[in-house]
Amino acid sequence: MKSLSPCYVVGPTGGGKSGIALELARRWDGEIVNADAFQIYRGLSVITAGPSQEARSQVPHHLYETVGLDEDYNAARYAREAAVAIEAIQSRGKRPVIVGGNGLYIKALTHGLADSPSGDPELREQLEAMPPEESVAWLERVDPEGAQAMNLQNPRYVIRALEMTLLSGIPASVLKAGWQRDDPTDVVGVVVTWEREALYQRINARVHEMISQGVLDEVAALPEFLSATAAKAIGIGDLQAHLRGEVTLEESIGAIQQASRRYAKRQETWFRKEKVFQRASFDQALTLFDEMLAR
Repeated sequence: MKSLSPCYVVGPTGGGKSGIALELARRWDGEIVNADAFQIYRGLSVITAGPSQEARSQVPHHLYETVGLDEDYNAARYAREAAVAIEAIQSRGKRPVIVGGNGLYIKALTHGLADSPSGDPELREQLEAMPPEESVAWLERVDPEGAQAMNLQNPRYVIRALEMTLLSGIPASVLKAGWQRDDPTDVVGVVVTWEREALYQRINARVHEMISQGVLDEVAALPEFLSATAAKAIGIGDLQAHLRGEVTLEESIGAIQQASRRYAKRQETWFRKEKVFQRASFDQALTLFDEMLAR
C-alpha cells in the first residue's frame, strides 16, 4: 500500500487553520497532527485555542495535550514525535494533515533538522546568570544576523543561540540554516493568508471568545511551576496578573490581543520566506488543496 503524503495547513495565529484542516481531513480521509508549540501542552486548550471535543470526535487528532506543563519542549523533540505520528497514520492508509503556525516545527518536518551542539549545563548556568541586556549585547556581537531576526525579549531564545554559537564556533543563525535537505519539490501545503486588518479583527475577537469559554478558570487552575516553554504561551502571564489584582480584565485582554497580533506578524514574516508552500486566502485554501491532491 502506497503511503499518502502529508498535507500542511500553515500560517499566522487566528487565521482559521484548524477549521480548514478538519474539513481537509474529512474530504481526503486524513488524521490531524498538531504543529503548534503550545497546544501540545495539557491544561492550555482554551488559552491556545485548541481543537474542540466535537472536532476531535470527527477526525483523529495527534500531539494535542500530550506534554506536561512542567516539561520543556523543542523542535528536535517535536520532529521525533511528529514523525512517529505521521508514520502511524500512513500505516493505516490515512493521510496526515499537519496544521499549525510554528515555522521551526514545520520546517523540521519538511527539511529535516541539522545537527546542533548538545547543551552544556555549566555554560547554560553561566549564561542564565547574566543580566538579559548583557546576553543580548553578546549575541548581537557574535551573531548579528541571528540577533536581528530573533525575538530578543525571549531570554530562552537568546541563551540557546549563544550556547550554540559558543560551543560550535559557528553563529547559531548559520547552524539553523543548515537543514538536512534543500527545498523539497513535492510538499503539498498552503499558507493561509489574510488582509492584515481582517486578521487582527479575528485575533481580537478570539481573545474575547476565550474569556467566555472559561480561560480565567483554566489559568487559575495552572500549577505554580511551569516549564520555561509552557510559560511562554501568550496570555498566561497577563491573565495571572489580572487574577492577582494587578491589572483590570480589560487591560489583560488588550495586552493579549497586542501580543497575539505581534506573534501573527512574526509568523507572516517567517512563512513569506518559505517557498515550498502555496499561498491562498482562507476562502480559497480548500479549493487549492483539492486541486493539488487530485493530480
